[in-house]
This record gives sequence, structure tokens and C-alpha cells, in this order.
Amino acid sequence: MISVCVATFNGEKYIREQLTSILLQLSADDEVVVSDDSSTDNTLDIINELQDKRIRVLHHQKEKYRYPFDYTTHNIENAINHSRGDIIFLADQDDVWLPDKVKIIMSYLEQFDLVLSDCFVVDSDLMIQHPSYFALLDSKQGILHNIIKNSYLGCCMAFRRKIVEYALPFPKSMVAHDIWLGLIAEMRGDVYYLKTPTLLYRRHSLNVSSSSGRSPYDLRFKIIYRMKILWCLLKKKYLMS
Repeated sequence: MISVCVATFNGEKYIREQLTSILLQLSADDEVVVSDDSSTDNTLDIINELQDKRIRVLHHQKEKYRYPFDYTTHNIENAINHSRGDIIFLADQDDVWLPDKVKIIMSYLEQFDLVLSDCFVVDSDLMIQHPSYFALLDSKQGILHNIIKNSYLGCCMAFRRKIVEYALPFPKSMVAHDIWLGLIAEMRGDVYYLKTPTLLYRRHSLNVSSSSGRSPYDLRFKIIYRMKILWCLLKKKYLMS
């Protein structure tokens, strides 16, 4: 069974297009778990209009966090916590999955515990701005490399249930879900970087991602952020040993 986990918040503009691109690739036994962070627009109405029994909507209790990515991290954590599949795909509310994304990635998950696929970077109108996110970020495996320059993008990830068992619960604050899942997978499993783009990744002012290029935070924050990640990884490794 496949679970696709989606965190939503005021995503009415693109959510129908995204969910349609996902549902077309799933079987009747798969599920889409949507965790909504108290949207105030028509996001939930649009989801309900799809009338697809494979979609489950969870109402996440919005909490106050200091950093924007913390909201997305704990919203997607809620979706993952309630997922039932052996395989989990993460999806943003505003992207579009390319045909055969699921089929392609599932073939690699027979050998690996987490697959990170490349994607086309597009604007709000789906016009390609860059043909390869991997090339844009010089994406590479390696714990140290990714602590310094994160390659892991949640919407490009799919992983086995064993990664969830190691990664949850997420650190309470200041560690984004995508880098956390990626680094835990490198510590406890086998990771594969798939160079085939499998989605259109919308990069605009509405995105909230720890991997979206130039950071708005100052140098002091960046240093503290990386130290926090390293500390949480060391703590997790100690608890798992």
C-alpha cells in the first residue's frame, strides 16, 4: 500500500491540479493523507469536491512556531503519523506530479529505503525555469555535505516504513522535515538519488522549504541551524544504538 502525505495551508490555487496528478497514479488500495493546518480559504472545499475515497483529511492543530518551516514540518509529521502504507511519498500542495512518477520510483524502492528524485523547477505557470534541481543545488549524498548544503527536498522523496520508525518523532523545533528524513535514511538505510525528474516543482513566494535556494536567514542562524541538526542526529544515533 502506498500513502501519499500532503501538508496543506491555504492552498486553494493549486491543490486540485496537484491531487489530480497524484490520484491518477494510485491504485484503489492506496491513500492520500492530507493534513490541513487550519486553512482559511477554499482548500478543504476543493478537496471534498474531488469525492475520492482514497483521500483522508486530518485537521492539524496549528501551534505557534518561531520559524516558517516548523509549521510545514509538524503538519507533514501529522500526516505521516496517520499514514498506513508500507511506502510513503511526500507531496507539496502546489506541485504537479509527472506521469509514471509512482511507477518509476517504486521500481527503485525494491532496492533502496529512500529515493530522492530530481525535478523540473518551474514558475507559478509551470514554465520551466531550470531543467534540474539536482544541478541547481549540486546535489550529492553524504551527511556532512547535506548538513552544509541540503539536497533533500520533501516533495521529491519516497521511502519505506522503516525510515518512519527511525525518524519519528521529528525534533520539536528548528529542524526541517526533509533534511531530517534524508539524513536519518543515510544513517539507517540505503538512499538513491534518481536523476530522472518526476515532478514539476513550483518555486515561488508561496513555497516553504528548507531547500529552496538562498536562505533569508542570517549567518548566525545558519550556523546555529546546522549545529542543531548535528546535535539532534547525534542524540538520535545514541538512542538508536
